[in-house]
Amino acid sequence: MTSSPPPPPPASVPASGSPLASASVLDLSPVMPVVVVTDAADAVPLARALVAGGLPAIEVTLRTPAALDAIRAIAAEVPDAVVGAGTVITPAQVADTVAAGARFLVSPGWTDGLLDAMKASGVPFLPGVSTASEVVALLENGVREMKFFPAQAAGGTAYLRSLAGPLPQARFCPTGGITADCAAEYLALPNVGCVGGTWMLPGDAIAAKDWARIESLARNTATLYAR
Repeated sequence: MTSSPPPPPPASVPASGSPLASASVLDLSPVMPVVVVTDAADAVPLARALVAGGLPAIEVTLRTPAALDAIRAIAAEVPDAVVGAGTVITPAQVADTVAAGARFLVSPGWTDGLLDAMKASGVPFLPGVSTASEVVALLENGVREMKFFPAQAAGGTAYLRSLAGPLPQARFCPTGGITADCAAEYLALPNVGCVGGTWMLPGDAIAAKDWARIESLARNTATLYAR
């Protein structure tokens, strides 16, 4: 008798063969574009431009009413993108963004309730920290990958370098004030997996729907920081 095939994985769990099935969010790309979408119609062409330029991990922040629709559209129409939700600050947002198709979650900070929701979501997540005590608390909760935010204002590379000695098991995606001029300094640190930034997403290019320019900027970024 022929056995029936195994059931497909739940929608909230990355399928086998997807980039997140074998790699950390921190290892998908050295630079993660942090996207603010004001018009959901821009989401797909913008994501396609970033992916074509070599930046597949895209954080769509929940800063606008269009964010959920943008995540939903990218998840449905840009299969080579690994779309995540940023600025996640409530358990309800965890549920909403995962239902929309977010494949990872990023928060600027964390609470016990938010952390529990992220752990239960079935997708990778990067809770935000800016102090050593927050890092230790997350390590105590079994979380080793984190967002360092706001990176420049919270001490920048000097602060992260200081954390690497006593807390080498923690890895970070610094975000906040990072530009093309300082990204390399962050990426040179042993406890930094990737950085988040917006320099490849100039507002005038998005307003003009100049996706070719964004693709070119993404390609320059991916080439410059390739590992």
